[in-house]
Amino acid sequence: MEYKKLASDSSCPRCGEQAETVDPVFRVCPVTVEVWRMLTLQNILTETNLGFALWFTLVFDQLTPRNYRLFCCALWAIWGAKNTKVHEGKINTGNDIRNFVNNYIAELEGLETRKTIAVNKKESWVHPPRDFLKINFDGTFDGKNKVSASRVVVRNEKGAIILACSESHNRVESAFAAKAIACRAAIQVGVENNWPALIIEGDSLTIIKKCKNKYQDRSKIGAFIWDIQQLMSRSTIFLFQHVPRFGNVLAHKITVETLKRKEETYLEGRVPEYAMRQEQLERVREPD
Repeated sequence: MEYKKLASDSSCPRCGEQAETVDPVFRVCPVTVEVWRMLTLQNILTETNLGFALWFTLVFDQLTPRNYRLFCCALWAIWGAKNTKVHEGKINTGNDIRNFVNNYIAELEGLETRKTIAVNKKESWVHPPRDFLKINFDGTFDGKNKVSASRVVVRNEKGAIILACSESHNRVESAFAAKAIACRAAIQVGVENNWPALIIEGDSLTIIKKCKNKYQDRSKIGAFIWDIQQLMSRSTIFLFQHVPRFGNVLAHKITVETLKRKEETYLEGRVPEYAMRQEQLERVREPD
């Protein structure tokens, strides 16, 4: 504060004993020492002969990952308490600072817990309503070899597998084309099986939007979209839904393996062995 010409007294505004620099404020001030003790971080004060920068580095090397946050939050709170004393005349005790740090950490952990719960709720595949089947599609593209793999997974309202099939395609020009080919395959499966009401779900927002659009698509994948529109002219009810990747894990996993293994499959009532665990995780449990 004295350096910035905001105060004529260079002593610490809390204890009045040491010069107001980062070293005394964070290591020597009695209030600060009390804070570190109450946070059970008093061991960081053992290396008193080290300069602040070296001390700071050494502390980070010794702390556990959880204490990184506690340490940094305490530094922030200690400096903030000093500024509060200067600008507002309010004095915060070591206990006040300790309580602030603990409450702030608890709030952060609470936010992270709620976020984790929200993400976990989204990560599961969502079953379709009664009388609908849901077809998840995905396409994986190998740009180097200009090949792709498409995968279609059909499930009912209980999450049971009706059909799972995969195909490989040559001379594919882009990842968008790979997704469009997979979407076309999903619709074709629905039409060929005469299923009356279908939800077509994929993680490509671009493809889903184009399928919902009734106008002619003039992009490089326009031919695939035109095929899709022609298939949709049948009597089957088609509803298109976009889902983030974490809601389309099963279809994505199978397309990746199809491309890697260079094998095509057509399975009724089940998925390939390598995808069974994911299928079980996504299946809706029936009531006891």
